[in-house]
Amino acid sequence: MRVHLIDGTYELFRHFYAVPQSAAPDGAEVGALVGVLGSVLGLIEGGATHVAVATDHVIESFRNDLWSGYKTGEGIDPALWSQFHPLEDALAAMGVVVWAMQEFEADDALAAAAWRAGLDDRVERVYICTPDKDLCQSVVGDRIVQLDRRRRLIRDEAGVIEKFGVRPASIPDWLALVGDTADGLPGISGWGAKASAVVLARYGHLEDIPSRAAWWDIAVRGADRLAMELESNREAALLYRTLATLRTDAPVFDRVDELRWTGPLPAFQSVAAGLGSPALWDRAGRIDRESPAA
Repeated sequence: MRVHLIDGTYELFRHFYAVPQSAAPDGAEVGALVGVLGSVLGLIEGGATHVAVATDHVIESFRNDLWSGYKTGEGIDPALWSQFHPLEDALAAMGVVVWAMQEFEADDALAAAAWRAGLDDRVERVYICTPDKDLCQSVVGDRIVQLDRRRRLIRDEAGVIEKFGVRPASIPDWLALVGDTADGLPGISGWGAKASAVVLARYGHLEDIPSRAAWWDIAVRGADRLAMELESNREAALLYRTLATLRTDAPVFDRVDELRWTGPLPAFQSVAAGLGSPALWDRAGRIDRESPAA
């Protein structure tokens, strides 16, 4: 059994800026929505059996209560935002499990689902379908991996280390130091990607980094200055790490069998027609009829 967990928010953004706009019969913009539905169907056509999609039903989450500078929905194109909730409804009608997150974020749902799926011995591999570097922290060996479907790139634990210079468990610490513009994390002054990787490869986590550079037995350019910056901003760094740490207690599923795709609901025919894309219903029905379980 292989599990595919899809970042619906990322997919909507990707399709919105990659495909031409398209209006439904009622005039609503649905180009990105239809693109995501077709992409998920393509995954199932390719043999995926256990599939779920996580979305941000609202952009703000519990993290906004922890820090006022965390990302918000400000600046999202209204034509894009208008497709978020209809996508959730359309995916559900297509028979796909959807986690529409409110208190948590879509990334939390993906992390929680990957962790839970990993507990099931029947699961051969979990694919977290997003290139988002936050999800690197959920990678485990070559069993729980990231899949960048656009670039057709799989990143396992060795790939995370090669890319960022740290193990998956240190990714939240790395993001705390380096910063993450997508989430509004500023990072700590002077701590670039290379220096952060070298230090965290040695010490692992923020609290284990000595408070004085003289204690370090590694070579880092400007170590004294970096040590001073971290010492002066350690509390902020720990907060940033909390914000960058994905929650594995987000509500997802009880048993991985719940994720098995068993075909579209009858309502999907009218949903597809309402989107001006009746071919989606034909595709979904054809996959359902041709699947081994049919």
